[in-house]
Amino acid sequence: MKGAGRLIATALLVVGITACSVGPNYHPPAPEVPADWSEAPSKPASSNRAQVQWWQAFNDPELDSLVERAVRANLGVRLAEARVREARAWRRIAAAPLYPSVDASSSYTRLWQDEDLFAPLSAGGKPVLLGQQPQNLFQVGFDASWELDVFGGTRRSIEAARADFEAAHYQHEDVLRTLLAEVARNYIELRGFQKQLDVARSNLAAQQDTLQLTRARYEGGLASELDVARAEAQVEVTRSQIPALETSYKEAVHRLSVLLDEPPGALSTELAARVPIPGAPLELPADLPSDVLRQRPDLRRAERQLAAATARVGVATADLYPKFYLVGAAGLESLSASDFFTGGSKLWSVGPSITWPIFHGGQLVATIEVRDAQEQQALISYRQAILNALEEVENALVAYTRERNRYEALTEAVASNKRAVTLATQLYTSGLSDMLNVLDAQRNLFQTEREQAQSEAATAVNFVALYKALGGGAEAFASGQLASSRGSAAPIVVGP
Repeated sequence: MKGAGRLIATALLVVGITACSVGPNYHPPAPEVPADWSEAPSKPASSNRAQVQWWQAFNDPELDSLVERAVRANLGVRLAEARVREARAWRRIAAAPLYPSVDASSSYTRLWQDEDLFAPLSAGGKPVLLGQQPQNLFQVGFDASWELDVFGGTRRSIEAARADFEAAHYQHEDVLRTLLAEVARNYIELRGFQKQLDVARSNLAAQQDTLQLTRARYEGGLASELDVARAEAQVEVTRSQIPALETSYKEAVHRLSVLLDEPPGALSTELAARVPIPGAPLELPADLPSDVLRQRPDLRRAERQLAAATARVGVATADLYPKFYLVGAAGLESLSASDFFTGGSKLWSVGPSITWPIFHGGQLVATIEVRDAQEQQALISYRQAILNALEEVENALVAYTRERNRYEALTEAVASNKRAVTLATQLYTSGLSDMLNVLDAQRNLFQTEREQAQSEAATAVNFVALYKALGGGAEAFASGQLASSRGSAAPIVVGP
């Protein structure tokens, strides 16, 4: 046993001296980003980090409630959490080869062998020659094996598994980011459809009043049948737009219900009450392009995927080199149960082992080429993701600022068209103008009021898109700042 101990100590010393990790060492890329946005807001806020829960800027309690319930119940979030747990388990699996593996075994064999043949048995450490009678063989023992990670293949596997786990964590954050934006967007659009329905029904009522007035004037000989027909047509055109708006409203209710892991109509009663469209704040965040790289979880996930791909190049490279093992066995072996636990039944063995691939038809080299290509793909995907993210922010900035300008112009147009309807109706009643002017004024008012409602909702939706593009919000839940009441939505932490 002393010789075995010296052998193991020598092997460990050799590993300590020669161990290295082959393959490229990963260094995070430093992509170039512009110093500022080309569509930078003229009056930005100091920073959006002070208010991680950006949806609370709308001051809408119903939206706050929907967001928190969606985070707790949404199936996409729960699926992402399960994938994080899976990646954590794979990381432990990758680390297992660093430690010795020990197996226990036992067996009983009934055997017979011709007396002219030498039995390859070593019960009690002595060769055994069997006669013409069947014999028993009892065995029990432990087998141990330990791969010495001389060239770092296992360590590279652990490195890749750790990066995969971190990528899964950022995927979970990205699902949260998308969910927050989806809930807010659908809620805002729902309130927008409600307001458009109110506008349509209000204009329909006004146009019906005009139709009754026109019919009365026609019966009194003060208007023509053409005026009546035009008024009737305008009433029906306005009426025809209501079903489409009701459909859009119902679809938004159904979508919100599903996002909360509820049947499609579960929120119909809760959301039926008319409330104003959530107003977007006037101030915009002052985040810089470089902040996006740190805040957006999809970019951090892409960077971790690049790290994992780089580590797998090292795993494939290590397969070109020899693998060193320490193997051993210890146990008891006997032909008789009565002397199974005696000193003569003991056996043990220990020693080093080496395997070295010589010829595999080019498979190992081709595997390295595959991993190299996958690393290049991951790098290209990362750079492409950065450009797409910067584009999303620029688009969201310009969409928000331009839509706000459009909403202000439409507000002025609505006020002017209301005056035009009042004046046209007065002139028509006085006989100083024809019915066509009234109908045109009413049609223009309805159109501008509907566009104003659409623009008000679009402004708020563009604000949501901006925060989504900047990557804000998800960390409030992912890092546990908001407590969850369900175990499935427990905070996920990147760590052991």
